[in-house]
Amino acid sequence: MNTVFAEQAKKDSTDTNQTNGYKSSVYQTNQLNLWYGDNHALKNIDLDIKENEVTSIIGPSGCGKSTYIKTLNRMIELVPGVKTSGEINYRGRNIFDKEYGVEELRTKVGMVFQKPNPFPKSIYENVVYGPKIHGIRDKKVLNEIVEKSLRGAAIWDEVKDRLHQNAFGLSGGQQQRLCIARCLAIEPDVILMDEPTSALDPISTLKVEELIQELKEKYSIIIVTHNMQQAARISDKTAFFLNGEVVEFDVTDKIFSNPSDQRTEDYITGRFG
Repeated sequence: MNTVFAEQAKKDSTDTNQTNGYKSSVYQTNQLNLWYGDNHALKNIDLDIKENEVTSIIGPSGCGKSTYIKTLNRMIELVPGVKTSGEINYRGRNIFDKEYGVEELRTKVGMVFQKPNPFPKSIYENVVYGPKIHGIRDKKVLNEIVEKSLRGAAIWDEVKDRLHQNAFGLSGGQQQRLCIARCLAIEPDVILMDEPTSALDPISTLKVEELIQELKEKYSIIIVTHNMQQAARISDKTAFFLNGEVVEFDVTDKIFSNPSDQRTEDYITGRFG
């Protein structure tokens, strides 16, 4: 579908849904189980994630947070010996359907990792990498994508005069925002973030958090974080994972002020984890 028409169709759908006080589901996970060999890592996961919201996933190390979001774009399949059961429906379509190409899914669902991972190329070539893979060669179009994506990641003004310098010359926080720009360049629908600020200083962390709040106007964001304050600051909904299970999933304010499960309260108040 033409990008302009696709964006308009999504906008029209979103406007209608918001007018009716309803947000569409971007992901619906139904009875998802996942095993690494004999290790039962995810157990009967049920989650309904809405569009244009920030959904935080919290929980102690080893509880299945990163495994879950890597399943959302099927990146987990790169790990040998992984088995799954259940369904993950992305906008109503089961991503495990054999006819659903993984590249098609990953075009719609981008990912930003824990540590900034720019390619050993120029800033410009980092951003155009995805569009070029998708067959875009027109220099004018690529230039427009670069500026739009870098502006979208709130880094354009910092790098516009050195686009052809190596990305490794950027600070850690700038590199992470460049990785976000690289993700935006393929015009995804969903952005997955696996502890995107854990390797950053406080100032860079704040910039990324502010950026996430801006991005949710156009994208649905699912973020894994160990930082309770961060989850409370930036997310609309929060899921608490423990031992591969979802203990509680609710509006973030409720999770942090009046959780329904004692284990949730124990975790967010620091009694364990």
